[in-house]
Amino acid sequence: MKVLAIAGSNSDASMNRQLVAYASSLFENADVEVVDLNPFEMPIYKHERELAGGVPQEAHDFASKIDGANLLLVSLPEHNGTYSTAFKNVFDWVSRIKDRTVWNEVPMLLMSTSPGGRGGAGVLEAASKRFPFHGGNIVETFSLPFFNDNFDKAEQKISNGEKDSELKEKIKKIAAIETILEK
Repeated sequence: MKVLAIAGSNSDASMNRQLVAYASSLFENADVEVVDLNPFEMPIYKHERELAGGVPQEAHDFASKIDGANLLLVSLPEHNGTYSTAFKNVFDWVSRIKDRTVWNEVPMLLMSTSPGGRGGAGVLEAASKRFPFHGGNIVETFSLPFFNDNFDKAEQKISNGEKDSELKEKIKKIAAIETILEK
């Protein structure tokens, strides 16, 4: 099974990158790739840019990674209640590739974490509503509130037993679905 783990952040110290890396480590016998958004930085989407130069190669490269995956783990930071600009720009450009949906119906675990008590609830709500229109096959969602209290940065894992068990149960469910699909 090929697992593509995407953190919707371009921050070097991204909480969501840490969370998605941990979640991806819970899959046994899987080929896992944690994607850094920085190599996919493109000019801010603008219709005139698309007309003048087409869709940048970076958008095609990002789409190819999605297409090569059996499962997506997507962890989004919440910036003012919605996606980060870095993620939104990649999403916008990929959505402009002719004859494709962004997520290509690949099963997805959609996640978010934040330092606050809502754990990225706003971005999870926005993505949960929007992604299905773009081929998002969201199987499960997971939110980790109070990242600094519930994630052990030294051990790179969730330290809150209840939240850790919740994530592991969701991953177990998704891995079972994916195993059935592979047969």
